[in-house]
Amino acid sequence: MNPFLDAAVEMAREAAVILLEEFAKPPEIRYKGEVDIVTQADKRSEALLVARLREKFPRHGIVAEEGGGSGAATSEFVWHVDPLDGTTNFAHGYPCFAVSLGLLHDGEPIAGVVFNPVHNELFSAARGEGAFLNGKPIRVSSAERLSESLLSTGFPVQQRSENRNIYHYWQFTLNSHGVRRDGAAALDLCYVACGRFDGFWEFGLKSWDTAAGMLLVSEAGGRVSDFAGQPFHPGGKEILATNGLIHDEMRLATLQIAERATRNPL
Repeated sequence: MNPFLDAAVEMAREAAVILLEEFAKPPEIRYKGEVDIVTQADKRSEALLVARLREKFPRHGIVAEEGGGSGAATSEFVWHVDPLDGTTNFAHGYPCFAVSLGLLHDGEPIAGVVFNPVHNELFSAARGEGAFLNGKPIRVSSAERLSESLLSTGFPVQQRSENRNIYHYWQFTLNSHGVRRDGAAALDLCYVACGRFDGFWEFGLKSWDTAAGMLLVSEAGGRVSDFAGQPFHPGGKEILATNGLIHDEMRLATLQIAERATRNPL
């Protein structure tokens, strides 16, 4: 038994009850920026998760999307909390969202839980112990070539016109079975871990988007890096997560795409 993972599972299930309650109501939406939104569900879910973490692990730091955390700069254990991954989906009634909790020890993920309450799918992993979906072991896919792979990505809600991902989206769509854009990065990473997607890439994600999901991919036998092939750390400017077999092919493609984009800007 892993006490950190057990606690994260319990807390994620509690928060999911709030999300389902709020999902059944008309959404209460506020804007954090021109297009970046936050709902009542985000706030209620985060308040519960932060309160539970402080009760169970008072010496741990917390980094939470809506700003409810504390102690991250002075703690060797830090929780990265996304109370509602996929807020825009949630606000529009699109049932693709999750709770994500990732625990880092000295900057390295050691436990992670992502729970999709609509489909009752709970993804969990602890370092060195494997990755699981509803308690059953999961593994990445066996696709060996980009041309036979299904990929996923996302686009930021801010600075859309300045984001270079449109070049990658175009090229990877042409060179693969297709690219899906579901708007929930934590779930995208889980789907790589269980073999639904063969690869995932994105720019500018926050630590709470990836802390749990990247561990799931690694523990399921996949590979996670930045575009240069260096180790990825939560909050890094770019992430590439794959089944491992297509990782180098995707990484080389990202470098070629970036070079072409520089020569031929939109």
